[in-house]
Amino acid sequence: MSAAAAVSRRSARGTALPSPGAQRRAQERRPHQWFARQLLLTLAGELPVHALLGHALPAAYDRLIELAPLAPLRRRPGPGTRPHDVPTVRECGLSRPCDGVIEAFARIADGERLRALAFRLELGADARWRCAALDIGPTPTGRGPGQFDPVGGR
Repeated sequence: MSAAAAVSRRSARGTALPSPGAQRRAQERRPHQWFARQLLLTLAGELPVHALLGHALPAAYDRLIELAPLAPLRRRPGPGTRPHDVPTVRECGLSRPCDGVIEAFARIADGERLRALAFRLELGADARWRCAALDIGPTPTGRGPGQFDPVGGR
């Protein structure tokens, strides 16, 4: 590492800043970031729906079972795409309407196309976050919007 790069990796107080890889890993440990990635992989057909069995409440899991066979977030063929290219989470944000609840969104990039994913996480008595509801908006097949009701959980 050059001296200039070493200096740029230090804060104004002289303490070392985390590497970009460490920053990415810390961000991915945040529950909404982790769930956004797992939901994307599941809805892109890259992860089996049962991988989220213990991470989703019944209504959200039922919705995943409905959506997964459609693979609504699977990358669409086009110039330069490879068979197993997966769309990426471009941005993921959240709001905390009350203690133990995260309502999150993710912007999913698929080449030039941008999709939205919304989901609700609830903290269980066992201190584990579980997906309580999700919505992907209109699907490419035209089947209409997902079933997202922040109060009813479906």
